[in-house]
Amino acid sequence: MQLKLTDSKLPFAPLLLIAPFFLWGTAMVAMKGVMPHTTPLFVAVVRLIPAGALVLLAAAFMGKPQPQGWKAWLWISLFALVDATLFQGFLAEGLARTGAGLGSVMIDSQPLAVAILCLWLFQEKIGFWGWLGLVIGVAGISLIGLPDGWILGLFHPENRQVSGGIEQLFQGGEWLMLLAALSMAVGTVLVRWVCRYVDPVVATGWHMILGGLPLLAISAATESEQFVNIDFSGWMALGYSTVFGSAIAYGLFFYFASSGSLTSLSSLTFLTPVFALLFGNLFLGEVLNPLQSMGVGLTLVSIYLINQRDTLADKLRKVRHGEASAEVEATGLLESSELNSVELPVQLRVSELESEL
Repeated sequence: MQLKLTDSKLPFAPLLLIAPFFLWGTAMVAMKGVMPHTTPLFVAVVRLIPAGALVLLAAAFMGKPQPQGWKAWLWISLFALVDATLFQGFLAEGLARTGAGLGSVMIDSQPLAVAILCLWLFQEKIGFWGWLGLVIGVAGISLIGLPDGWILGLFHPENRQVSGGIEQLFQGGEWLMLLAALSMAVGTVLVRWVCRYVDPVVATGWHMILGGLPLLAISAATESEQFVNIDFSGWMALGYSTVFGSAIAYGLFFYFASSGSLTSLSSLTFLTPVFALLFGNLFLGEVLNPLQSMGVGLTLVSIYLINQRDTLADKLRKVRHGEASAEVEATGLLESSELNSVELPVQLRVSELESEL
C-alpha cells in the first residue's frame, strides 16, 4: 500500500507529510541550543508532560475513549517506562554530550533494532535488502560512535590506543543516544500490545505524562538550578520542542499513519537527521569530521534500506518476472517458427540440350 496524499482532506498534504520529521529534527537543534543554560532531565520533563497533556486534550476533542481496565494501564505504564522515561532520559543526557545532528542520526537508527526484534519475536522476514541495510547500518554507527583512534587503528595497529579510546567512548554521548534508540525500538514493538487495550493516540498522551513523572522526581533530587539561567529565547526553544517537536509532530504522524500505510510513512524517517544536521550546522555551527560524515551517509542509506526492504524486494521481483516472461515469450516464438513448415518455390531451368536428350 502507498500513502495517498490526494485522499487527505488537509491542505498542503505533501508538506504536512514531511512536517513531523522536520519538527523532530529541528526540535533536536532547539533542545541542544538550550542545554548550556539548564539540565538534561529537566529538558526531558518539559518536553514530555506538557506535550502529553496537549495530546490528551486533542484526543478528548476527537472523542477518543480513555483506557479501561488494569491491563490497559499496565501496558501503558510499561510503554511509558521504556518509550518515555528511558528514551527521553537517555536522549537528553546524550544530547548534552554530543551534537544535535549526530544525536538525531543515532536516534533514527532504531529501525535496525526494530527489524531484529521483529525477527526474534514475530519471525518477520528481513530479506536481502534488510540484511544489507543492517550491515551498512552497523558500519555507519561504528564510524559515528567509536573513537577515531579505534577506526584509524584498524589501518595502523601500532598506533592504536585502547585505554584512551574507552575513556573517550564513555565521555561522549553517542552510546547514550544508541541506548535511547534501543529504548525507542522496544517501545515501538510494545505498541502492538498497547493498541490491543487502548487507543494509540490516548496511549501516546498518557505514556508521555506517566513517563515524565520519574524524570521529574530524578531531576528534582539530582539536578539544581534547572530553570534559573534560562532566558526568553531558551523558553521559546523549550516551548517549540514541546508544542511542535512533540505534540504537533506526534499528532500529524498518527493522522497520516491512520489514513495510509505506516510503512510508506516510516520510509521518510531518514529526513529527521537530515534536518537536524542541516539546522545544527546553520544555527549551532556543528561540523562533522570525515569519519562522522561517512558514518552519517552509511546510516541514512541503511535506514532507507530497512524501511523500504519490502518495496525494493517487490520491485526486484517484478523486474525478474518481467525478464522471465520476455524470455519465455522469445522461446515460444522460436519454437513455433521451428515447428511450422515453410514452402519455398524453386524454379529449375533445363537447357535445350538436355531437353533434346
